[in-house]
Amino acid sequence: MHTDIKTAAWRKSSFCNGASSCVEVAPLADGNVALRDSKVQDGPVLVFTPEEWTAFTAGVREGQFDLAALAGK
Repeated sequence: MHTDIKTAAWRKSSFCNGASSCVEVAPLADGNVALRDSKVQDGPVLVFTPEEWTAFTAGVREGQFDLAALAGK
């Protein structure tokens, strides 16, 4: 299935504080959620199902993607 992201309403996290190097997220019409690098708006986009998005954001909150966690410390 192809997801149209051209009309997506992208937004940055409030944690970006106006910085240019942030991620942007957009809810999609099909219920999925898109994620992209704000510096490369025409670049690659990750698309998550609602279940994947819930698991991803839970992992972020739990620190699963912190550098120390990724290094096995």
